[in-house]
Order: sequence, then C-alpha cells, then structure tokens
Amino acid sequence: MSEKQFLSDYAKWIKKKGYRYNESQAIAIYQLSKNNIPTLKSSTPSTKMLVLQAVKSVRDAELTLSLIISQMQEIASALPEYSVVKDMKGVGNVLSVRLIAEIGDVRRFHNGSALVAFAGIDAPPYESGKFIGTKRNISKRGSSTLRKIGYEIMHSLKVVKPAEDSAVYDFIIKKENEGKPKRVAKIAGLNKFLRIYYARVMELYC
Repeated sequence: MSEKQFLSDYAKWIKKKGYRYNESQAIAIYQLSKNNIPTLKSSTPSTKMLVLQAVKSVRDAELTLSLIISQMQEIASALPEYSVVKDMKGVGNVLSVRLIAEIGDVRRFHNGSALVAFAGIDAPPYESGKFIGTKRNISKRGSSTLRKIGYEIMHSLKVVKPAEDSAVYDFIIKKENEGKPKRVAKIAGLNKFLRIYYARVMELYC
C-alpha cells in the first residue's frame, strides 16, 4: 500500500472514530509498519523461529500480567471502596483494581474537581488581558494512566449499554446527540464518572 493510500484510509478511520487527525503521526505509523520484518511473507526457518519466540514472549507477558492483577485484586479487596467501585457501571474486576491503584486514597482530594484535575481532563480558563477563552482543550496535566483507564471504562460503557443506573452512559449519549465527537463525549462522561466515584467513595469515610 502506498503512503498516499494509507494516509487517505487512516484519515477516514480517524474521522469515523471521532479522533483528531495528525498527519505527521500517520506518516510515522506508516514508516514504522513499512520497516517491520514481513514475517507473513516468509517461511524461512529463521522467520519461524522469530515468530515462535515472539509468541512465547507474549504468553509469558500475559501470565505475568495475570499474576500481578491477581495480587492487586487480593490487596484491593481489603479496601472499603473495592466493592463500591467494582459495582460501578463499566468497571469490571481488572479495571476496578487499576482504577483504585491509580487514584489511591481519595481523601487526599478536597473535592471531585480536584480528582478531575488529577486526571488531567479539566479545562482551566485561558485569560490574556481582557480576553477570556471559552473553547479550551483538556489540560492533560495530570495522570495519563488514569486518563487511559478512564477511557477504557467509557468504552466499556458504550459497548455494554447499561439499562439502569446509567447516568454516565446517558450523559455520553446526550453529548453525542448534541453533535460532540465521540471522543469528546467520552471525556465528558469520564469527568462525570470521576465526580460520582469521588462522592460514592467519600461516603464510606464520612
């Protein structure tokens, strides 16, 4: 596939997903894929050995990850918020422990807005002289790991489509119906989700 054709297909996929197109990143992806070893077009013994070694490495990594997650679940199950967080829509056994581990003790945040800011999805006002900006992107100053976990939860919500107790899901759909790109709607949903998380967990410590 030529670079021109790849960029065209990539741009269509980006638009469909509601992401922001970046041509330099698209070119970088194309160059990386072009320079990879074409294992599917070769049947030499060395290629077969490389593929088998790669498969073994992936399986070993999956086993290690599974053991780590099991240990995290065992530790998290002793925390008061574990059952509350696990019952939140879009949060399963694995995402619950990852979420708790990344946020830590929620009492260190003075309110829900502070937790949102920690995730880096707040949008502080931009001021210059008498001008105050209103169209602002998220700050991305906080935890990129928490943003990634949160985005996975929002994606899970969209896939599962909960029939009840779906305030966050309904909020995402509302934003999409208002014409917001899907990614923007999910970030808005994550903002609401973190505020609900803060309120529910803080109730346990009151």
